Amino acid sequence: MSEQASFASEYYWLQGVTQSLDVGLIVLDLDYHVVLWNEFMDNHYCGGSPDVLGRTIFELFDDLPELWFRQKVKGVLQFKARAFSTWEQRPYLFRMEHYRPFTSPAEYMYQNITILPLMNLAGKIAHIGILVYDVTDVALQKLELQNTRDQLNIRAKTDALTQLYNRGYWEVNLEKEFNRHRRTQQTPCLIILDIDHFKQVNDTYGHLAGDEIIKALANLLTENLRGTDVIGRLGGEEFGVILIDTKIEQAEMLANRLRGIVEEAVTHYSGTDIKITCSFGVTELTAEITNQEQWYGTADAGLYESKNNGRNQVTVKTPD
Repeated sequence: MSEQASFASEYYWLQGVTQSLDVGLIVLDLDYHVVLWNEFMDNHYCGGSPDVLGRTIFELFDDLPELWFRQKVKGVLQFKARAFSTWEQRPYLFRMEHYRPFTSPAEYMYQNITILPLMNLAGKIAHIGILVYDVTDVALQKLELQNTRDQLNIRAKTDALTQLYNRGYWEVNLEKEFNRHRRTQQTPCLIILDIDHFKQVNDTYGHLAGDEIIKALANLLTENLRGTDVIGRLGGEEFGVILIDTKIEQAEMLANRLRGIVEEAVTHYSGTDIKITCSFGVTELTAEITNQEQWYGTADAGLYESKNNGRNQVTVKTPD
């Protein structure tokens, strides 16, 4: 009798137990042929219910990462110790259906896997056992919880109307950039801009129109700035832009280009074309600026000079 047949015969009495387990059980010989396969595996195997005995595990699961799996088994054989794979490491090792294929959003079963050495009577490893645990419900709950946390984290940083950074998180980035400048001496610049006569826009067209104007301006800023620049809505109609590694001459040119783009843009709302302008204050972070509040205040002072001098213009400001 072959070793495979002997093994199957020797463990025949165990099948009554293994078939009732709510866990997948696969036993392989050392050449990766299946010698035992319980009812759990039959019920969840996506390839139907073929005669699996004698076939290799790689035939049954053609997307099984063969090199990775062989390395895992090699470690089990070498150290005579169990090895594990969790769904966080790999969502599944064996592509199988889970318990609720019609009501769950998961495409396949999330799995925890245990690979263990099986000894013969002589004390030598003759087979490899694999336990497959369906942890789909646990995995989905954890993923949903993580997604909820991610969404809450995003909301805590984001302005609801524009989807830009809100003032609190933008100021966190302002402080980070200030500290980075101290470490690296790389020069950033700061732009503060504000919509001219925004109260008049609200009074004339209504607050919903004002919201559309703010969203349109946010989109213009996003489309015309670099991905590395940090844009935030600071409140009302005021916005801030942190320009990473930018000289003051470049920042002034950019602010003037943005000013022109805003002036030419048209927002269509409720059958009405609405045009706005913006005023800008620009400053460079220099050695004379001792903290991020002074940096912001210098750019803000430039903004108010632009307002006082007739609006729709750019003022470059240095610290007093």
